[in-house]
Amino acid sequence: MRAINIGTAQLPDYMTRMFADFIKRLTQPDTEPLPDEDARLALTALLVRIARSDNDYSEREKARIDQIIAQRYELGPGATSALRTEAEALEAEAPDTVRFTRAIKDAVPYEARCGVVQALWQVVLADGARAQEEDALVRMAANFLGISDRDSALARQAVDGRA
Repeated sequence: MRAINIGTAQLPDYMTRMFADFIKRLTQPDTEPLPDEDARLALTALLVRIARSDNDYSEREKARIDQIIAQRYELGPGATSALRTEAEALEAEAPDTVRFTRAIKDAVPYEARCGVVQALWQVVLADGARAQEEDALVRMAANFLGISDRDSALARQAVDGRA
């Protein structure tokens, strides 16, 4: 197992093993739904993946991710930052987006998944630009989450109206 690099820092081996185990659980066929903590990590990693998809992972996007997860999970600043940092490392190691969306789809009811799509759009629009890469990835993720085209469009419009 190789170590994971985050910027200039390298994660300890135990964290590398933890991410490998998590990715393994995500890739298992017909697994039980993930525990809430793992579903949190999957959602946050998906938010990070959306933000990074245009190769411009801005401070505004990071702040929006922090705001979303702090509100959604009632976390303080330290826990929010730790979750995002963990998700950034996981996102860098995860093979594809399907793993995150499947974990979320299995753990979260439809109505809440519509809220996930809204959160994805919030991240896309956080920097004031709607890049093609981000747009395409959100549309794909919404599809993988089982969200109808209509509900996905309504989620985007709701966010676009307040952005």
